[in-house]
Amino acid sequence: MICYKSNITTVIIFSFTLFILLTFNSCIYSPAKCNELLNKSYNKQYDIIVVPGVPFNGEKWSLIMKSRVYWSKYLYDKGIAKNIMYSGSAVYSPYIEAEIMAMYAEAIGIPKEHILVETKAEHSTENIFYSYYKAKKLNFTSVALASDPYQTKALKKFIDEKLNSEINIIPIVYDSLNTLKPIMFDPVIDFKKAFVKNFKALPNRETYWERRKGTRGEKIDYKFFK
Repeated sequence: MICYKSNITTVIIFSFTLFILLTFNSCIYSPAKCNELLNKSYNKQYDIIVVPGVPFNGEKWSLIMKSRVYWSKYLYDKGIAKNIMYSGSAVYSPYIEAEIMAMYAEAIGIPKEHILVETKAEHSTENIFYSYYKAKKLNFTSVALASDPYQTKALKKFIDEKLNSEINIIPIVYDSLNTLKPIMFDPVIDFKKAFVKNFKALPNRETYWERRKGTRGEKIDYKFFK
């Protein structure tokens, strides 16, 4: 328990620092831009939205995971998303992120038959890439990425270059998300179902520079998907 909790603490500190840096370097969608992108989505209905994973600490979901899952519920309830695919392997803790998020999603009222998972991705670029191709294999034609304003902005260039802008972006609009506050709660899930035995955290499997390559999408075998 102590080992992977330590990894989670490191990830949280790193994520917070990264968030501050990205914010002050204009690498984040502004509230106005988030609203604009959401308003465009009201006129569409996506076959599926992709929600990138967040590490789970073995106790309860983080605020970041909670916001992403509830945002997917908002989009589902509004009819913007027909289905939701949560993406993420066991990366920094021994729990498969996509499966944990899927359990929370079902617990807060999203129908199980409209929940899918992608469990291979270990980086945000892989989240959207692998999910997109899995969606295509399942004959979903319209796909959107739904996540935080900074993550969606960071992935936009990758999407444009590697996926030919076929994926639309729906960053979280926190004013809209807050309309769900009266019904928000922290459900109890059977998180042991997503536990991975003999787990080894990503920093213990790869060097910093190897992880950087993964972040840039350089570990994906693009030829395999052509």
